[in-house]
Amino acid sequence: MSLDAKLDKIRSSPKLQNQQQASIPTAVVLSAIEETLRTQKSEATPTAYFAALLSLLGQHISAEKGIVNKDIATSVVYLLDLVTPHVPAPLLRSKFSQILLSLAPALTNLEAEAPLLRSSIGCLESLLVVQDSQAWALPQSQIGPRRAVAGLLTIAVDHRPKVRKRAQEALSQILRHPPPSPSVDHPAADMCAESALQTLKDVSDAASRGKKHRLQREGQGHEPGLVHCLQLVKTIASASGGWPSRKIDSLCELLLGISRSSNEYLTMASFEIFETIFERVANEATSVKLPRLLEVIGEMQPSRNDTQLLPPWIAVLSRGYDVSAQINPKETFQKLPALFSMVSEFLSSPSHNIRVSASECLVSFSVNCIPDSVLVDPSVYDEEVLGKLSKIALDLLSVKHQAAWMEIFTVESALMDALKWRSSPLLSGVIRTVGDLRSNESFHGKKEADAVISRAIFNAGPEAVLQILPLNLAKSAPDQPGRAWLLPLLRDSVHNARLGHFKSELVPLSEAIFQRVLNHGNAEKTVEIKIFETIVHQIWAALPGYCDKPLDVLEAFDQSFAELLCNLLYQQTELRTDLCRALSNLVMSFREMADLPGEEDDLVLQWRIPKADARRNIGHLSGFASNLLAVLFNVYSETLPQYRFIILNCINDYLSITPEKDLSDTFNRVVSTLDSSLSESGSQTQADKQKRGKETNRMPPMSHTLMDLVITISIYLPRGSFGSLFQIAAVILNKDDDPQLQKKAYKLIPRLATSDVGRSALRERNEELQAFILKSTEKVSAPARRDRLAAIAEIVRYLPPEGMHFVPLVLSEVVIAAKEVNEKARSNAFDLLILMGERMRGGGIINNSRVSYMPQDEPSRPASLEEYFTMVSSGLAATTPHMVSATITTLSRILYQFHDQLPQTVIVDLVQTVDLFLTSPNREIVRSVLGFVKVCVVSLPADIVKPRLETLIPNLTEWSHEHKSRFRSKVKHILERMIRRFGVDVVERHCPPADRKIITNIRKSRDRKKRRKDAAGDGEEEDEAGVKPSSCKGKFESEFDEAVYGSGSDSEGFETDFSEDEMSDRRSGGNGRSMGQAYIIEDQDEPLDLLDRKALGNISSSKPLPQQRQRLAKNPRAKVDVDGKLILRDDSDKDDATMIDIGPDGNPGDGSLEGGINAYVNAIRGRDAARRGRGGRLKFSNRRSGDDDEMEVDEGEVSDKLKAKGKGLEKGKDFKAQQRGLGAHKTRGGRVNKGVAPHGRGRR
Repeated sequence: MSLDAKLDKIRSSPKLQNQQQASIPTAVVLSAIEETLRTQKSEATPTAYFAALLSLLGQHISAEKGIVNKDIATSVVYLLDLVTPHVPAPLLRSKFSQILLSLAPALTNLEAEAPLLRSSIGCLESLLVVQDSQAWALPQSQIGPRRAVAGLLTIAVDHRPKVRKRAQEALSQILRHPPPSPSVDHPAADMCAESALQTLKDVSDAASRGKKHRLQREGQGHEPGLVHCLQLVKTIASASGGWPSRKIDSLCELLLGISRSSNEYLTMASFEIFETIFERVANEATSVKLPRLLEVIGEMQPSRNDTQLLPPWIAVLSRGYDVSAQINPKETFQKLPALFSMVSEFLSSPSHNIRVSASECLVSFSVNCIPDSVLVDPSVYDEEVLGKLSKIALDLLSVKHQAAWMEIFTVESALMDALKWRSSPLLSGVIRTVGDLRSNESFHGKKEADAVISRAIFNAGPEAVLQILPLNLAKSAPDQPGRAWLLPLLRDSVHNARLGHFKSELVPLSEAIFQRVLNHGNAEKTVEIKIFETIVHQIWAALPGYCDKPLDVLEAFDQSFAELLCNLLYQQTELRTDLCRALSNLVMSFREMADLPGEEDDLVLQWRIPKADARRNIGHLSGFASNLLAVLFNVYSETLPQYRFIILNCINDYLSITPEKDLSDTFNRVVSTLDSSLSESGSQTQADKQKRGKETNRMPPMSHTLMDLVITISIYLPRGSFGSLFQIAAVILNKDDDPQLQKKAYKLIPRLATSDVGRSALRERNEELQAFILKSTEKVSAPARRDRLAAIAEIVRYLPPEGMHFVPLVLSEVVIAAKEVNEKARSNAFDLLILMGERMRGGGIINNSRVSYMPQDEPSRPASLEEYFTMVSSGLAATTPHMVSATITTLSRILYQFHDQLPQTVIVDLVQTVDLFLTSPNREIVRSVLGFVKVCVVSLPADIVKPRLETLIPNLTEWSHEHKSRFRSKVKHILERMIRRFGVDVVERHCPPADRKIITNIRKSRDRKKRRKDAAGDGEEEDEAGVKPSSCKGKFESEFDEAVYGSGSDSEGFETDFSEDEMSDRRSGGNGRSMGQAYIIEDQDEPLDLLDRKALGNISSSKPLPQQRQRLAKNPRAKVDVDGKLILRDDSDKDDATMIDIGPDGNPGDGSLEGGINAYVNAIRGRDAARRGRGGRLKFSNRRSGDDDEMEVDEGEVSDKLKAKGKGLEKGKDFKAQQRGLGAHKTRGGRVNKGVAPHGRGRR
């Protein structure tokens, strides 16, 4: 920002400055200075401002008087801070002593306020930045730059945050702008470093003494002074030259001491300083400091058992050698064995934190300190260093470091990733040791060992790993354990390996094991046979990895191997997925390499394959493409549709490398077969499918399969084959007895648009394609309409300027499609309408003589957006309501898209015309008009819509009394939109008096929602329906759908839609609860499987009760009367006021007094007690869960039975429950409930 802009800001907005507390604002001082300059007829230059401010500064601040007027002094220094950066440097150097002496009282005064201090620091910064080497050579005892820097260093640890921050920023800027000299460091860098170190040491010692003598206040979590000093040290270290070399020793010692603090903030601040120092020395200018820094850090190695200081020291060491590897990669690599040996000693530490830190350091060394040149072209010395690293890596797996094996596995994996293919043979011993550990059944680190073996397979290759750890599956021996666990690792990790290894080793193994499966015959499979089958599948599952950038394609992929794969594709259906992936990987991996931008050396380093070899491999594979495609075509035709996708991808990949001649021959064979299959195939309409029923395993007709292949081949065809391609497409487009085949034919045109050759064909043969589309209009089936619209869109996209007559020829069909039932067809229709509008807006000629329904002598017209709207509007004169409704819907969509590009007269005429249809008695038309009106209200300018409200609102309110098709809610929504935009007074003025109650309803609803929102509080930003705005995000797929069907707010109104909120309330029972809330009723034993078809039964719209409350709801507690007696009245027996029941907590007959009373009362007056019915007959309740199954029995018969049973009861025998089917004895007259005897006898 320029000086004039800063001063203008003060003049225009004085209160925005940081001088509000001053009684004399800065603007007043500035005005006085400018007035003085005008009276002196001086030009308002930075120098003039500077001179005037210096004179004012001397009047209000001086060494003798101090600060005379604090307010004026603050404003003067503030303005001086703004002006000083724009003053010439020689003038600043000449006035340095004067300004420094004037500012000294402000800088040294303990009562100086923060605004004055910050402005004074800014003035000093501008002065010190421009000083030359001669001035910096003055000692601190004299008035010079060093004395000013000393004052800044003192203020840089001030307790006030803003003052401290401003001083540290000033120091940073000063040190970043050294005077011209051969030295890297600023002349004041040593002074700043020494002062900051001394301050840091003093504060650190004081904090240590405070802790030792418990002088620190309780609850204080950190040392503020120590944090401030660390910030100062970081500021100095981040300067251009970095921390001075002579002060590195003492700094590292102090920082490592602070980093062992229990305060995490102090530790983190110390690490940040180290990180800053390393960043500053990571360039050529300051890299000379790095060796000394690393030497000092190495000499400060703590004790091996120091759990506090050792982890941070290891972290600093790791970061230091990371920087060193960037500057001197060769020298750092030579030091790597010594570093590995030093750090690996800490892996035997009993402290877990030390072991983790050591392992992370070794991982960092492996990743950062092994240069790529060592792998590509190693020297003799490099080989020697790699050998030492190999020995150290193997020693890490000794028993000495057993406690750290899990961490060591991570180091070994990182080392393998760094050495890449040179992991073999360098790390062969590591692979063998880890493999032996993995084979031990008692070893608990199998997962970590698998990770190491996987990285070995990925980098060293499967051949090297299997030589060290053979599978031993064909022939088992006691001393040669089987390693079937390696097969899943091979599947997931093989990459950039030799395909010949799979061919020579794993294919014979697969054949031998599969022969055992065949020898078993058709007998029932045993567990052993199933294991053999699994092993075979796992072997072939590794083939896609072997085919990912293989190293020996020219030798390994020969005719015999190709024949083997083809036979397996035919015979082994369960292997087709892996085989197709493998064949695809062969092609796509090399194509990616050939097309990959980058240096040749990078590709060789990553995959050991140059681009030239990748292209040569593609050429080799293209020789097999024709025969492989024939096999894949046959396999594709024999596979069910749901499993064809992977095969079709493989076909697509090999078509991309097939020579042009072979491709033409393949296409001609497919087309000839398709011609013959078309004549043989029968009807495939929807009615025919319904007659055949649903068969999931039914193969599609051959014509469908061949058409899929034609579509796949189409984008790779040469130009000469497009004639036959379009000819066969024209034949299929006119077949109306097979909708699915017709759909596939329409998909051909969008498929062609995905390739350059296809797009050229669409341009060149556009006229021919137009004829195909127009001739097949009468033959199009309903399922194919969506794809037909997509095909028309591609034709319209590539229309020549003189071919715009095609738009009016297909426009009526597209307009009708806007009312399609299929949502995707409607979406395609809307997209096509927009595309047509854009093409018409782009210009061209509409040759009306070529439009079938126009006279031959009709003159041509230029294509334009206005002409497009005229063509669409002609549908308003249609005789069918459906066409009129579709036209209005179309007009709504294109008006929303192009309203800002149309003349206002066109829009006014259109709105006036459509407004008339609101008076139509046809509901379909009115429904579309309502959408049009909503688009107008939402998107059109207010000066167009507002004059129409006088007729529009009365016509709308006529439909507010109609409840069908939600007319009432839609009209209410439109009225609410009008109220938001034009105000309630305008809408109410044009609303008929009889319908103004709807306006009142809207107003009350809005007020209610505002109150609800205010009551919800500001903590949660919710909309008026109480739903967070994010919950509605993504509800509509386009802005037009949201404008027509949504209820979102515009920039002028509220946030929700009344009508939809009202409808949601009605759907939820009118209780105001938001829709969409559902609850999962989950079992305690296992979670609910949402993929299960029965899961819907566990979804509830009401909040489920906890299990205890559910039990109580099913079996509620009994009521108690005023005397404490239990009362449970059955609704069906309201006349029996004496019947009681025992609740779930009752326990009759438990041996206690209370239990005995409960048992007696339950037997006499309980639910199952005998009662007298009509005629004095005993009546027993046989009710279960609310059913009224009661029986009446004869009293005498019951008494006889009871006498017969009484003796048994007196002898102490258990009374059996009188219930059939549960071991009860059947009585003549009825059943007695289990566990309760008549006449009050309880269960014993």
